[in-house]
Amino acid sequence: MTPVFIRIFRRIGWGQFISDGGPDTHHVKKGTPTMGGLVVIVGVILSYFLAVTLSGYPISLPSLLVLFMMAGLGLVGFIDDFIKTHKRRSLGLRGWPKVIGQVIVAAIFGLVAINFPDENGVTPASMSISFIRNTHFDFAALGAGIGLIAFLVWIIIIVTSTSNAVNLTDGLDGLATGASIFTIGSFVIMNFWQQNQSCFSPRLDPQVAYKCYEVRDPLDLAIIAAAIVGGLIGFLWWNTSPAQIFLGDTGSMALGGALAALAILSQTELLLVILAGLFVIDTG
Repeated sequence: MTPVFIRIFRRIGWGQFISDGGPDTHHVKKGTPTMGGLVVIVGVILSYFLAVTLSGYPISLPSLLVLFMMAGLGLVGFIDDFIKTHKRRSLGLRGWPKVIGQVIVAAIFGLVAINFPDENGVTPASMSISFIRNTHFDFAALGAGIGLIAFLVWIIIIVTSTSNAVNLTDGLDGLATGASIFTIGSFVIMNFWQQNQSCFSPRLDPQVAYKCYEVRDPLDLAIIAAAIVGGLIGFLWWNTSPAQIFLGDTGSMALGGALAALAILSQTELLLVILAGLFVIDTG
């Protein structure tokens, strides 16, 4: 459906504006349809709910949290893109209003993620800092009030850093899209592995039980990650050089949000620095 969106975006004037301070070669991109992230977001949401409906599989809270983060930050990016196209300039939201939007979405995500335990008493997220699984540093040990505030600050740092890093990387045709396919695609593999080695799986070998993962609904996270990768592969066909449509801040911030949510819910927060190495280097 991406070509249909391209024609619609051209018709309503959602085209890219180029900063006068940039290279002259970039001016040929002026008018290229932007806000293509809407295509990816809609595709992911429709594919996920269609999949669970047809399979009769229950909808899980971790999956909804990833979709919330993706759509929430996509909305912040959409406001930014809409101001650019409406006022016909390369600058949309100022820096602080954009960060405030990210902070609000991240804080809501964090509050919901440490509540609503399942039948095993596991919440979608843990208040421990994680690498390949939770470490011994637990914000809950700081006390109820201080621990919660510190945890939310930690979540906000992860979300704002990741979403802005993907946003900054989205400067060349297909770069952020292609890099996101590999980065988010890694969660398909990791979450599937976590599902097979889940502490709550009756199939787990007791001899390796000490290496198990206490991640909540890892298979659902793998499905969401796969849906995002599928949407990005379809989008990349039209986003690769010469791009016929751009992600825009709508897409880049949504992808950064989804990436952050997957890392938090998969208990691989610090591992994100390695997985998203290209985004880290580009931001640096």
